Amino acid sequence: MFFDKFRFLLLGICFVCLTSVLSNYIIINFTFICMKDDPSGLVDLGNGTYHNKFDYSVTEKSWIVWAVAAGTILGTGPINYGYIRFGARWPFFIAGITSVTATFLTPVAASSGLPFLLVLRFAQGLAYAADFAAIGIMCVRWAPLSQTGLFIAVLTSFTPVATAVSNAATGWLCSSSLGWRSSYYIHASISLVAFVLWITFYHDDPQVHKSVSDKELAKIQKDKTQAHIERDSFVPYWEIIKNKVILTVWANAFSEMVSVTVLLTYSPLYFRKVLQFSIVETGIMVSLSAAVHIPVKWGAGFLSDKLTWDEKYRMWLFNTTSVGLCGVFCFAIAFAWRFFAIIYGLMGTNCGGFYKCGTLASRQYAHFVLAMIQFMKCIALFVAPAMVAVFVSDEESHQQWGYVYIVNGIILIVVSALFIPMATDKPQAFTNITRTSKTLEKYSTSA
Repeated sequence: MFFDKFRFLLLGICFVCLTSVLSNYIIINFTFICMKDDPSGLVDLGNGTYHNKFDYSVTEKSWIVWAVAAGTILGTGPINYGYIRFGARWPFFIAGITSVTATFLTPVAASSGLPFLLVLRFAQGLAYAADFAAIGIMCVRWAPLSQTGLFIAVLTSFTPVATAVSNAATGWLCSSSLGWRSSYYIHASISLVAFVLWITFYHDDPQVHKSVSDKELAKIQKDKTQAHIERDSFVPYWEIIKNKVILTVWANAFSEMVSVTVLLTYSPLYFRKVLQFSIVETGIMVSLSAAVHIPVKWGAGFLSDKLTWDEKYRMWLFNTTSVGLCGVFCFAIAFAWRFFAIIYGLMGTNCGGFYKCGTLASRQYAHFVLAMIQFMKCIALFVAPAMVAVFVSDEESHQQWGYVYIVNGIILIVVSALFIPMATDKPQAFTNITRTSKTLEKYSTSA
């Protein structure tokens, strides 16, 4: 009944779920702007002075961001094990419901005090830890090798989509009679619907899914090894971690993650306090900048699969534009803010660069490689606020923000250069290591 295209239905559902989880935790980056003007947060300090408990200091905002990072870091290991042991269906659903609950309760926690809010932010981090492993499982289990770039492009575009939709919607809701709290309730409701669809339609094994035709199954499994097709909880962790190609992929991913975190987390404050845009204008500008990323990413994913060049040259092209060239423009932001949109757009080509290299080089173990990118994203949630804290003491200082962008730009240029000699689409030696081969090696060594 799905005309041999059922995998695309799952791709769409997974994309919406990924987007909703990220949206739920980034809402607060925008509501910081309007929460401080909420009169219900005023507290009498005595002597005729008042303080709004929703007007968080720079340090408190950093703790609110770090709480998510802490949850994601601590959750990455157990959740990744859950994916490997049980597949993606139930672990991702549980993470989604955790995100829904934390989002719905955030307004109450914010009113109750910072400690309560930090607990829910930690829970958001636990839920967010499930995102990249879900991408890995979808690519390993459901993506044909010939459509790897397209699957990566769609699934990894949840970040700009979440940013564009959430910031625009939250900006409008903050300025309306509904108020900032309504954004949390609406986002939680949408997430609940998305994860109900996930648990209804998703299954980890295409070969036993009743909605997958023989023709579609043949396309999904074409040119894959038996180890790639079979679902096994075995992963040769040490062999993957010391592989030079994978280490280079992770270095590029981490550097880009830090830059993305700086841009996405702090751009509302930058547009509002440095560039002096209104709240509505800030929401529109940030959303439009992020929206540029989406068509570029999907187009890059399509081209990375369809171009007739050697795969290595395609990876060079897309990684240089998404990391190296972004570094150049990130450096330039220190002098002209209009490069924001260009950077967001260029980063969309990463699906054909380090993402694709990591996926094709690791094959059946791609879920672990991509999950580690998620772990690096958690570290980036610490590094980015720390970097801002080092250079920015006055949130209205254009010069201080400029130092942040210059440092990020230099790092991106360097790691992009390191990628060129390492890029490959060939399966690495560790893909030949399976549970069976490891057992045979153990027996032969003991003998």
